[in-house]
Amino acid sequence: MYNYFAISQVPYYNTIPAYQPCLLPSGSRNYTIVDKKKVDCFVSQKEAALPYLTDILAHSNNETQIVETLHILNEMLDNGVKGIDKMYPVLSRFNNTTSPNIQTYLAGIYRKTQVPDAFGPLVKMLIQNSLHPQTSNFDPNEEIGGAILAYISDRFRNRSQT
Repeated sequence: MYNYFAISQVPYYNTIPAYQPCLLPSGSRNYTIVDKKKVDCFVSQKEAALPYLTDILAHSNNETQIVETLHILNEMLDNGVKGIDKMYPVLSRFNNTTSPNIQTYLAGIYRKTQVPDAFGPLVKMLIQNSLHPQTSNFDPNEEIGGAILAYISDRFRNRSQT
């Protein structure tokens, strides 16, 4: 006689997707490698995925997990997912980070969401990095500076000419 419990668990086990772990930049590789299927899975859920991603960002202290989650949010913004700007209170937890990986993704998200409260922390990041540069094989200040310029140029573009 078969053990029904053991047999019934096999199909369920086979339905759990096996995702590749996120790989942060290292060596001569200056970009993050993420599992496209995992990212697409979250992006396809749109706004319904935001509470789960918010929970990860609110509780994780794992740089790789944070970067992967920020990458997913960045992709969601590119795909028109609404409500990411409302996540600023959770995202602001990382405003004082010295991680070039987190800074780069955070600046990209702030550039796209244009949350007014994020401008000051972007300037602070740029100054902090100028005073205490971090060792990295890429320059997070490019994205941070670009985000600051986007804030400034959008403010001038929206001013009426008088």
